[in-house]
Amino acid sequence: MLIGGVIVVALAVMGAEVYDNVVDEAGLANLDKPALALSEDLRTPWLNSAVTAFTNVGGGIGMPIVGSILTAWLTWAGRTWRPLILVGGAAAVSVSATTFGKKLFGRTRPDHADAVPPYESSPSFPSGHTLNTTVVIGLVVYLACLQIQRTVARVSIITAGSIFIIAMGLSRVFLGHHWLTDVIAGWLLGLAWVGIVILAHRLFHVMRHREHAGPAPTFDHPVLREELGARHGAHRGEGHPEEPHGSRGRDTTSG
Repeated sequence: MLIGGVIVVALAVMGAEVYDNVVDEAGLANLDKPALALSEDLRTPWLNSAVTAFTNVGGGIGMPIVGSILTAWLTWAGRTWRPLILVGGAAAVSVSATTFGKKLFGRTRPDHADAVPPYESSPSFPSGHTLNTTVVIGLVVYLACLQIQRTVARVSIITAGSIFIIAMGLSRVFLGHHWLTDVIAGWLLGLAWVGIVILAHRLFHVMRHREHAGPAPTFDHPVLREELGARHGAHRGEGHPEEPHGSRGRDTTSG
């Protein structure tokens, strides 16, 4: 919990530093125009179309659909409402924070002459695509790793999620829809919020299960439901030899 708290604070501090750089037009803000110029040099008609299709996945329509599908799968696989509560609640907060941040800062996007259509006119800081994608995919990766025990599978999921988040942010710069610092702020703020949600989730389980259900869920101890089912079954076997009709053969293991 202490290490996680330090990481969250560090991410929040770095996000604040990016904000200060943007306000003062110093530091990282000096990379905005060179990054945009590099993106313009790399553009080609087919690459522009491909990146536009990809960035739409992280938009106001695409990400809710992707997030809903992944959350529904995690909810079904784990037989728990945990993914729906964590992902849905965290996404609602991140969307609200993005809207509020854009209105508060009111930063202008790159000129349309330097961007790839379709153009966007909302304020630029922070990048909503980047922030919301980081939150949704970050929590999906966390929850998936809690349910999957194979190390190879976990590494693959973390790698795929990281690549997706990074690519989504860079796509916004490539298309000229955001400055690089908009994207960096989205990454940092999104990761900080993911860290807060994960810490809250784990603290909740520590407080709830410390006495009657063992330790909090971890990557090495993913689902407490298995132990609870085994204990309940053993208890029924000792005190109640006859099981209720229809309970035989029930599989208490998780996905």
